[in-house]
Amino acid sequence: MARVFMLLSVIFISVYVTEQAYFLEEDYINKINEQATTWKAGANFDPKMAEEHFVKLLGSKGVQIPNEVNQKMYKTEDESYDNLFGRIPKHFDARKKWRRCSTIGKVRDQGNCGSCWALATSSAFADRLCVATNGDFNQLLSAEELTFCCHTCGFGCHGGYPIRAWKRFKNHGLVTGGDYKSGEGCEPYRVPPCPYDEQGNNTCAGKPMEKNHRCTRTCYGDQELDFDEDHRYTRDYYYLTYGSIQKDVMTYGPIEASFDVYSDFPSYKSGIYERTENATYLGGHAVKLIGWGEQYGIPYWLMVNSWNEDWGDNGLFKIRRGTNECGVDNSTTAGVPVTY
Repeated sequence: MARVFMLLSVIFISVYVTEQAYFLEEDYINKINEQATTWKAGANFDPKMAEEHFVKLLGSKGVQIPNEVNQKMYKTEDESYDNLFGRIPKHFDARKKWRRCSTIGKVRDQGNCGSCWALATSSAFADRLCVATNGDFNQLLSAEELTFCCHTCGFGCHGGYPIRAWKRFKNHGLVTGGDYKSGEGCEPYRVPPCPYDEQGNNTCAGKPMEKNHRCTRTCYGDQELDFDEDHRYTRDYYYLTYGSIQKDVMTYGPIEASFDVYSDFPSYKSGIYERTENATYLGGHAVKLIGWGEQYGIPYWLMVNSWNEDWGDNGLFKIRRGTNECGVDNSTTAGVPVTY
């Protein structure tokens, strides 16, 4: 009987250790800060969070290595780039360039769902529509419709391909849709957010991951909108080469960016992220790229994440630019909006 009890205890302990997200614990964060020279780490998630649970938040299957198959989809030139006269500023922030577009700096919350690929692309598309219309269009597009209706894009809350999202925008369009319970737009996001409560606990801790929703082809938010007429479109979809990223952002607005996430990134707080030596691979993630700059001589991309404003630097982060840090320089996608 005692041997059975000991065996069960060992099994329980091993399962517990396997599930525990070791990289969220204080000791691990302290080790990051001992190694990292360009950024600071801190607690962003409950240290008791299961590793499996965190990994499911990483839903981008869009980290790319250019090859013969997809090379032709990389955009290098555009006639509109000529209007820039070859001048790329040292610092650029789309929030300042297009101040009327309130969506650009908005930090979303994907909730317990690996829909980062959908939030990043739909948010960038909305920003680009605002830029293209000089602020006449200034609202969010539906991450709900994209996540759960684009079956060719991927697997809903279990991840997707950003480039396929842009392809859907071209072929089928996307309706408007605000945040959870906002009632804004045609199809608001229906996945509950994960903010922290007054005691500092994540409100999604211990809750199961969101199951994929049924695709709804009707406006349940603003019911005065017509579902078919509310769709917005892009004229194209493409990857960007490293040399064309800045030109495209300055011409059309923010873009989607995917990158590999390692075990140190969840605890990012400030500075310019670079993977620390012993960090281990967790999965692919998609965010919105809104600018760039240089700090202490180190170039960076400025990104908007979708883990709410409690994470990182008020929901934003910087990642090293020009060295293909975690694959980010090769893995950006976009499309040009159609305006009528």
